[in-house]
Amino acid sequence: MYSPLSIGSCTARLPIVQGGMGVGVSLSGLAGAVAACGGVGTISGIHPGYRDPDFAADPVRANLRAIGSELAKARQIAPDGVIGFNFMTVMNHYDDYVREAIAQGADFIVSGAGLPTGLAKLAAGSRTAILPIVSSARALRLIVKRWLQVDRLPDAVVVEGPLAGGHLGFAYDDVINGTEKPLEACLTEVLDYVRELENTHGVQIPVIAGGGVRTHADVTRLMGLGASGVQVGTRFVTTVECDAADSFKNAYVAAKKEDIHIIKSPVGLAARAIDGPLLERVAREGRIPVAHCYGCMGHCKPSETKYCISQALIDSVSGREGLVFCGAGASDAHEIQTVREVINDLLGQ
Repeated sequence: MYSPLSIGSCTARLPIVQGGMGVGVSLSGLAGAVAACGGVGTISGIHPGYRDPDFAADPVRANLRAIGSELAKARQIAPDGVIGFNFMTVMNHYDDYVREAIAQGADFIVSGAGLPTGLAKLAAGSRTAILPIVSSARALRLIVKRWLQVDRLPDAVVVEGPLAGGHLGFAYDDVINGTEKPLEACLTEVLDYVRELENTHGVQIPVIAGGGVRTHADVTRLMGLGASGVQVGTRFVTTVECDAADSFKNAYVAAKKEDIHIIKSPVGLAARAIDGPLLERVAREGRIPVAHCYGCMGHCKPSETKYCISQALIDSVSGREGLVFCGAGASDAHEIQTVREVINDLLGQ
C-alpha cells in the first residue's frame, strides 16, 4: 500500500502525479482522468487555448479563457480530485497566466523551465499550492531564498532527471555526452536540502521524483530513496484519455529507441523528441521560416529561430506533422491503454 500524497491543503489518494505536457497533450481530459483515479492531474499551461477560434489573432486572451474552461471541464470529470497547472517560467505573460489559474481555483501551480523565483509572490494570500521543478539542490536553494522573502516555502518539490520528456533542466552537452547526474543522484541531494528546510522551519515538504518513471520497479526504487511520490508523463500519452490526436499517440507506439533524440530546442534548452519529417527538414534546410509569431517568449527572434516551436507543437498534437516531445522510454510503449490501467501497472496492482 502507498501513502496518500499531500500537496498544500489537498491530498491525493495515490502518490502518482501526471506531468504537464504541452502544447495540448495534457488538458482537461487527461488531467481529469488521472485525478478521478486518485492521482494528481496537471493541465499544461502552454497555449491551452490553441483550439480557440481567436487564438491566432489574440493568443493571450484565448489562453486565459482556456485556463478557466479546461479547469472547469477537469472538475466535471473529477469533482473531488487534485488538479492544477504547469507553467514554463520562460513564457511571456507568465504572471498573467499564473494569476488566472489561481483566480480560477487551481489546487496547485508547478513551474520549471527556468527558476520560478517570482511564483511565491504571485500566489501570496491564495490557497493554491506552489511547486518548483528542479534538477539540483543548488537551483532549489536559489528559489527558496527568494520565496522566503515573502515568507513562503514550497508546498512540494518536483525533481526531474535527465530521462524526462520535452525540455530538460540539464546542459545540452551534458545530456549528449551522458555526463549529467542521474535522477537518483538529483533526488538524493534535493532530499538532503529539503530535510534541512523541514527541520529549520518545522514543516513537511513532499519531494516528487520524475523523468523516466515507467514501471512499478521505478516507483518502488524512487520512493525507497525517500520520494513521497512520482511524476509520470510519457506513459500517460499512450492512453485513451490523453488529449493529443491519435497520430501523436501512435508516434510513441511506433517509435524505436533509435528514433528518440536529444535536440537543441528553439527555446535554447536541451529537449527530447521523436525524429520525424519536421526535424529532418530542419536538419536538411537549416531553418523553417516562421509564418506567424504567437509571441510566446521574449527572447525568441522570429527572423532567426530555426522554426516556431509553438506551431510545431500545435501541429503535432493536432494530428499534423510537427514536433513530438517524449521521454526516454517512449519506445517501450506498444499499445494504447486507459489511465486506470497505467496507474494500476505503476502501483503493481
